[in-house]
Amino acid sequence: MKVVFTLYLSILLVNIALSCNAQTDTGKISRDSLTNTQLVLTTRLLRQNDSLQKADDAQKQALEQQLALSNDNDSRKKELQQKLAAFEQADSLKKVAARLRINQLKATHAGLPVAPFGDTLFYVYNKLGPLQPSDRVQHINRKLATLADDPFFSPDSIRPIPNENNIDVAYNELVLLSVTDDDALWLDQDKAQVAKNYADIIGKAILREKKDNSLQSILVRIGWLLLIIVVFSAIVYGINRLFKRLRKKIVREKDRYFKGVKVKEYALLNQQKQIGIVFNALRIARIIFILFIFYITLPFVFSIFPWTKGIADKLIDWTLSPVKSIFLGFVHYLPKLLTILVIYFITRYLVKLVNYLAEEIAGGNLTIKGFYSDWARPTGSGIKFLLYAFMFVVIFPYLPGSDSKIFQGVSVFLGILFSLGSSSAISNVIAGFVITYMRPFKIGDRVKIGEITGDVIEKNLLVTRLRTIKNEEITVPNASILSGHTINFTTSSKDLGLILHTTVTIGYDVPWKQVHEQLINAALATEGVMKEKPPFVLQTSLDDFSVAYEINMYTDHSHKMALIYSDLHKNIQDCFNAAGIEIMSPHFIAHRDGNATTIPANYLPENYKAPVFNVKLEKE
Repeated sequence: MKVVFTLYLSILLVNIALSCNAQTDTGKISRDSLTNTQLVLTTRLLRQNDSLQKADDAQKQALEQQLALSNDNDSRKKELQQKLAAFEQADSLKKVAARLRINQLKATHAGLPVAPFGDTLFYVYNKLGPLQPSDRVQHINRKLATLADDPFFSPDSIRPIPNENNIDVAYNELVLLSVTDDDALWLDQDKAQVAKNYADIIGKAILREKKDNSLQSILVRIGWLLLIIVVFSAIVYGINRLFKRLRKKIVREKDRYFKGVKVKEYALLNQQKQIGIVFNALRIARIIFILFIFYITLPFVFSIFPWTKGIADKLIDWTLSPVKSIFLGFVHYLPKLLTILVIYFITRYLVKLVNYLAEEIAGGNLTIKGFYSDWARPTGSGIKFLLYAFMFVVIFPYLPGSDSKIFQGVSVFLGILFSLGSSSAISNVIAGFVITYMRPFKIGDRVKIGEITGDVIEKNLLVTRLRTIKNEEITVPNASILSGHTINFTTSSKDLGLILHTTVTIGYDVPWKQVHEQLINAALATEGVMKEKPPFVLQTSLDDFSVAYEINMYTDHSHKMALIYSDLHKNIQDCFNAAGIEIMSPHFIAHRDGNATTIPANYLPENYKAPVFNVKLEKE
């Protein structure tokens, strides 16, 4: 309450200060100087038009006199009548054009207002002798302010007094202003009538000002101000009490209204956070209500004192002008808004049609020759993107402010940022489309991209994600896939069979037929090998100490490659150990005296003993 009282007391002091002090406005002086020049030039044009009109009137009068003196049978009478008719027609058109020109000048160059007490009494349009229009306004304002301070002022003493060329409006012996022919010309009235109107206006304005500034009037206005402060304070007090009760009710019944917000099993907001958010919203709402009441109250406060009524009008204008502007802008924008809505709904139903066709093709319900079902969803996504992009391009000119330089500048700036920052993203998108239609792999295929081997778990327009046999998820950009090579282990494994192969090296002392037999036996004993397609052995090289044998076998389980290879290697070891063949890869050592065999003990006879070193001595 103390803050409110202090605030309104400050407003009262400002009002009193405004009524007592005037500050020099350099901007106003500059505007007045420009207005003076415009008014002087306009007065000169009006005076020229008036002189031409008077000359035309004199010429017309001379023709009428000649016509009156001529005889009825005089042949010159018809000539004078024709001249007079043509002159009247031309004069009429000239007067209409002159009147239109004068009205345009008056509308363009408004006069300087005489407003000693706030409200405009009348306007000054031209200079008087050396005094410019702004100087005349200052002199009139000063003299009227002096009369307002006169305790013995009598409005009957203000009267028009003719002098040589002008008519003065005087109070007793004090000349308040002079009405000239140019003043009457601007108003298109008689000079005496203008002076009489000014005298009446000045008398009423001074009486009204004296009444407004009387002690009784000031006391009444202060009383109204105090009443407004009391009412405003009571409203603010009521708002505070209302919101305080709301907070107490929330705390009292929090278990009824606030039970937390959960998204599935995640507690997005607990009870305390909800209450905190509601309390903050109430605090903001209370402040907004108080500021709104304060703003509504200010025009009433400023309208109490005459010298601040202009501020009240400005506050109301500041409030109503944006509202009016927004409303009119919305009304004018309705045709464009309807156009945008029509374009949006057409695009929306086209997108729905594309979604329906894509799902039908992907589900196999609709077949298009040469168009694979796995192309449906990516193609639908691309078409939807193009539809939305086309929609935005079409509705862009209809957006509010799209024709402004700021909007266009921001659009260009965002476009440059997007083009500079999304070059790699765009290349990945293009690569994603190319990969989609190349069909190098599908979701679930076992592939090898570069040095990465894994199952395809996701592919989109930007990246492809793989899961390795170690459950590592690896994201590969589509651009790198397109620029490199890709191996698909799954594509032909169902029909042709995927050939798995491994290489062992066996010494030259072991017959190759025996090696082939053991490798084929090991392959046939491996789980996951296709029985209908027999394995085969290739001898890939004859090295210095051993022969390289490659066992090849068919499988249709591309996702079990690691397990199949592991089983194959175990079976090769078992078969070769059972046959008594040592795997001495990569090199075969020929010196075996004194060394135990590499075959495991469970494959050797029970009486097996490691050989001893044989040393042969020869005598010379």
